[in-house]
Amino acid sequence: MSDNEHEHNFEQAESGASTTFPMQCSALRKNGHVVIKGRPCKIVDMSTSKTGKHGHAKVHLVGIDIFTGKKYEDLCPSTHNMDVPNVTRQDYALINIDDGYLNLMLQDGSTKDDVKLPEGELGEELEADFDEGKELIVSVVSAMGEEHALSFKEAPKA
Repeated sequence: MSDNEHEHNFEQAESGASTTFPMQCSALRKNGHVVIKGRPCKIVDMSTSKTGKHGHAKVHLVGIDIFTGKKYEDLCPSTHNMDVPNVTRQDYALINIDDGYLNLMLQDGSTKDDVKLPEGELGEELEADFDEGKELIVSVVSAMGEEHALSFKEAPKA
């Protein structure tokens, strides 16, 4: 048997990385993020009720799903932990729009083709500006294994 049998390497943070981390309810803040009913939400309103004779103070959270815009509410004892999603935002250059998907170019020159064209007004505006020949930068937000193009802007002229 070799000496390396029990050596483990846990440096990769790809698929095994946690999509959320715990945070105490009382430490959450407005405009922060939280998971409500399994969805990553931006906190738009929160209030804390005082403790009764027995029991804990409760935190009432109102969040908007960062991907769908749907409103969620939750009530949580202030001492309990809630999941907070790891939210990342990245800008990509738009190369093409193909079959409802965006062809995006990363900083290193590689391409990313798995982000859907946003639905509704945002998608229509993005497509119209792209068809006019404008160079666009698309902001893609990812959290909990989901990715969505949430905004775009015209690339600055060099």
